[in-house]
Amino acid sequence: MERIEAFLDRWTEDPLETKPVFRSLLETGLSLPGARFEFHQRPGISYSLRLMHENQTDRPLFAMIDVIDDDPSQRWLSVCFYDDMIQDPEQMGDLVPGGLLGSDGYCFDIAGSDGSIRDYVGERILEAGDAASAAH
Repeated sequence: MERIEAFLDRWTEDPLETKPVFRSLLETGLSLPGARFEFHQRPGISYSLRLMHENQTDRPLFAMIDVIDDDPSQRWLSVCFYDDMIQDPEQMGDLVPGGLLGSDGYCFDIAGSDGSIRDYVGERILEAGDAASAAH
């Protein structure tokens, strides 16, 4: 958690107000019993939070929250899930064939502090976490 907090402390410029959305989705993912994470930093490219569940053995994660860092003054989020772990009833995500670690996935782009997309993606995190907790 120290590396994430250090990253958030350095994230001082946020005109799109994406930082609070990232923090909210992180907290949602970590609220799930059995959830854990890895944080991969590639400054100038992305900061990748990979949410995993202790019951998962067949996949390395159930959700990936990337902070896209190609322009640090305009950071946005790409939140991705395996296509068979979530539903997208509002069709707000993009189906990305082979786009999540070589598997089909859904990705949701978030640029800003829109509470409705934050809440919608938060629900997908909980849904994917539930699917991961049932995995063996």
